[in-house]
Amino acid sequence: MIRRSSALALAPSFRRYGVISRLDLVKSAIWQVRFVLRGASAEAVRSASEEGLQVLKGFSVADMQRLVGDAMEPVLRPLVYQEPLHLLQQHRGRGERAYIVSATLQEIVQHVAADLGFDGAIGSTCEIVDGVYTGRSLRAAHGEGKAQAVRELAAAEDIDLAASTAYSDSYSDVPFLETVGHPVAANPDRKLRRIAAERGWPVVRFAS
Repeated sequence: MIRRSSALALAPSFRRYGVISRLDLVKSAIWQVRFVLRGASAEAVRSASEEGLQVLKGFSVADMQRLVGDAMEPVLRPLVYQEPLHLLQQHRGRGERAYIVSATLQEIVQHVAADLGFDGAIGSTCEIVDGVYTGRSLRAAHGEGKAQAVRELAAAEDIDLAASTAYSDSYSDVPFLETVGHPVAANPDRKLRRIAAERGWPVVRFAS
């Protein structure tokens, strides 16, 4: 959906809110460069996701919602590719529901999905007590965890996964892509591009 990880794009906003340190900001920039150059392994995504949740300990959900709302127009929306929005309209035109599925925190993904006109979102969830994040992971929406979350959504919403389409750019999402009948590699990293070629999955390019 977007040109970089939404959580990493929001790193400067987290810095302004005092959630992360200047060192954390530098580390996020380095991680982003590595992601662009080499993609991200399932273990790297898992580690980054868990570390991100631990950083949120003591941060309120209300402040998170304000942070994402303030950053949507200047930070996140300019990073959104136009091609997936066109695909969204095509799927909606056929009466199909559309969801964003991401390893990023649920409250962030949900806000982006609502802003862009999706039916909903699946993200990683963190335990919340009295409106404040504890830093403890409840659902890790990456690797097999992302695939399981999609299966649970399909069961709850009566969605036929065999007739569904999923898009991803990372080989760490192969379990997620395997849950549907129509997997598509979008701007794939090298490993996913190889897997797509081996399995005959379509490959699409987002650039605008």
